[in-house]
Amino acid sequence: MDKRKFLKTTIIASTGMAAVPSMVLSSCTSTKKEENKSETVPVVAEKASSVFTLPKLSYGYDAFPDTIDAMTMEIHHSKHHQGYVNKLNKALEESANTSKDITDILRGKNLSAGVRNNGGGHFNHSLYWDILTPGGSMSDAFKELIIKNFNSIEAFKDELANAGKKRFGSGWAWLCQDTDKKLFITSTANQDNPLMTVAEKQGHPILGIDVWEHAYYLKYQNKRGDYLNNIINIINWQKVESRIL
Repeated sequence: MDKRKFLKTTIIASTGMAAVPSMVLSSCTSTKKEENKSETVPVVAEKASSVFTLPKLSYGYDAFPDTIDAMTMEIHHSKHHQGYVNKLNKALEESANTSKDITDILRGKNLSAGVRNNGGGHFNHSLYWDILTPGGSMSDAFKELIIKNFNSIEAFKDELANAGKKRFGSGWAWLCQDTDKKLFITSTANQDNPLMTVAEKQGHPILGIDVWEHAYYLKYQNKRGDYLNNIINIINWQKVESRIL
């Protein structure tokens, strides 16, 4: 036998390999890579999924031209709120929190700064957009409830506006229910809300008004009081009433 053929036959036999055409080897390797690739796809997709998403508005950014300009609404919703959603999902992933109920998350103790700030930002803004849905006047039953708790509709609106006016720096003005179902008005700093254990007074929020400058500055500049007085007049009170426990 030719020496070169003899060596080739000896090597193949010693390794237990059959003589396989290079094209077949390439095909097997490619198939194996594809199989491995398909196995990793579900894992990647699962990691990329988000717990919370930006809620869509049921009205246009230009729905309230006399009260809030369209540019403010667009930046507020698509930039600020979207930012809170993105950072909340990241913070939850880092803390291994798998809850999909934002109220349960925010009622928890020892919230990380990321979950507290961005979870609050997501909850607060979602409520804010909802109560601004055009239309919806106070029902007689709701008027009676307001009068029972605040003596008059005018006194209620004044107290709500003042809660926002007196909030130092950024924050929110709230109408809430306590554990006895009584209505009360309060305010919180930054993106905190009455669900949180850090709130000065805890309760169930049924109305929230944003008093961060990004909510009104393009139209009102430093006139927060004018913004509050005007926005109270476009609140959908049916939406507020629907949140009563």
